[in-house]
Amino acid sequence: MNFNRRKFVKQSFSTWGGLAAASIPMEAMARSFNQTSRPKYVKAISDYKPSRQKESIRFSVIGLNHGHIYGQVDALLMGGGELVAVFAKEPDLLNGFTRRYPAVKIASSEDEILEDSSIQLIASASIPSERAPLGIRAMRNGKDFMADKPGITSLEQLAQVKKVQKETKRIYSIMYSERLGNPATVKAGELVKAGAIGKVVQTIGMGPHRMRAASRPEWFFDPEKFGGILTDIGSHQADQYLYFTGSTEAEVVVSQVGNFNNRQYPEFEDFGDMMVRSNKGTGYIRIDWFTPDGLNTWGDGRLTILGTEGYMELRKYTDIAGRDGGNHLFLVDQKETKYYDCSEVYLPYGEQLVSDVVNRTEKAMTQAHCFLATELALTGQANAVKI
Repeated sequence: MNFNRRKFVKQSFSTWGGLAAASIPMEAMARSFNQTSRPKYVKAISDYKPSRQKESIRFSVIGLNHGHIYGQVDALLMGGGELVAVFAKEPDLLNGFTRRYPAVKIASSEDEILEDSSIQLIASASIPSERAPLGIRAMRNGKDFMADKPGITSLEQLAQVKKVQKETKRIYSIMYSERLGNPATVKAGELVKAGAIGKVVQTIGMGPHRMRAASRPEWFFDPEKFGGILTDIGSHQADQYLYFTGSTEAEVVVSQVGNFNNRQYPEFEDFGDMMVRSNKGTGYIRIDWFTPDGLNTWGDGRLTILGTEGYMELRKYTDIAGRDGGNHLFLVDQKETKYYDCSEVYLPYGEQLVSDVVNRTEKAMTQAHCFLATELALTGQANAVKI
C-alpha cells in the first residue's frame, strides 16, 4: 500500500496546539483546530499536491484516544512520511480515522506494527498514561516514537523512558503542538532568533481550555490516566519557556493546583500555575478549564515573550479585540509597534522530524529539550500545593 511519498502542500495546517473541544466527534474535532488559514479539509492522502522533494519514512499509528493524532499524522505526511497502518481498540475512533485516511491498513494488533521491520516510526495519541509504555516498546523494537503531549505522565515513567532511549538511541519525540503546530509561535521563534526583542528574559504562557465535562471520556477525569493539569497542558508552556529563553537547565520555583468548579470529579484539577527559572530567564505558566461558552474558540491561548529590547504577545487562537481568526503576533520594540498575521507561516516540525529519523539528527527538537520540558511539568505537578 503506497501513499505516494513526496506530494504534500506547501503550507501546513494552522493550529494543532489546542484541540480541546471534545463535545464533538474526534474526526470533526480534527477539523476544528483553527479555521483561519487552514487549507481545505483533506479527506484522502491523494488530495495532497506535490510541493518540494522530501526525505521519506514509513510510519504507523497506535492509539487514537485524542484528536491531536490528526495533527500528528498530517505533520508527518506533509513532512514526507508514508502512513502504513493503524491499530486502535475502539471501533468508533478507528472508523473516524479510516474515513480520513481511507487507504491505511488496519492492523490486527499492536504487535503487528511493532514487529514490522519496515516501519521506522510509531505515532500515538493513546490514553496519556499508556504513551510512555508504548514508546518503550517501540524503541525496544527499533522504532522511533512520536507522542502527543503529555508524552509521559510520571517521574517514574520519565526515568524509564530516558533509560531505554539512552540504550536504544531511538528518537522519543513529544509534539508540543502549542509551539510546533502553531504558526504564530513558529514566527515568534524566527523573530527571537533574529534578535528582534534582544535577549529573552521571561515568558508568560496562558493555556485556558473549554471544559464541557459531559462530552469527556472517563479517563479525562482520572489523574492516574492523564497525569494532572500541569503534567498535561503545562508541558506545552514548559516547552515554550525553555525554547524561547534558550534554557538547557531549569527548575520549578513554586506550583499549585486546584479544583474550583468541578467538585463532582474530586480528583480532577481545573486550575494550575507555576513559576520556573534558569540562568537564562524566568517563566510563569497558568492553565485552566474555564473558557466560557461565549468565546468563539476552545481557548484564548496567549504567550508573552519579554526581551531586553522589546516584547511580543501572541494571540494564538483568537483576538478578542476584533481581528478575525487566530495566529496573531504583536511586537513592540524601541522604534514601533508591529502586527504580524502569521496564518501562512510554514510549520517545519514534521519535515524536520522525518529528516531526523532518516539522518539520526536533532533538527526538530533535541532529546534533552524534549525530556526537560516534560520533567519541569512533572516536577511542578508532583510538588504542587493543593488549593
